[in-house]
Amino acid sequence: MVIPENVEELASYAENGNNVFCFMADWCGDCRFIKPYLPEIEADFPNLQFIAVDRDEYLDIAKMWDIYGIPSFVVIKNGEESGRLVNKKRKTKEEIETFLENVENK
Repeated sequence: MVIPENVEELASYAENGNNVFCFMADWCGDCRFIKPYLPEIEADFPNLQFIAVDRDEYLDIAKMWDIYGIPSFVVIKNGEESGRLVNKKRKTKEEIETFLENVENK
């Protein structure tokens, strides 16, 4: 998982490549629940690059992207949003993988 160092680096991932932006926060119980499964999810989707976005550090971007529940996942392919799994519910590994399979098959 890539951890951007600044807003400019984060923006560069939104413009190029097939990226999954994973919005999370350290204090979030649902984020801590799914975090151990993320390496497996990443391994199952080698065509996607996963970008860790600390929701608190990048709060302005989270607001701009309408991220009001975490963990949330937004897929952007070469500057175009192709899918989002954004809600306030706890997400399972299976739910995230089904979402990513649907986005990849678009």
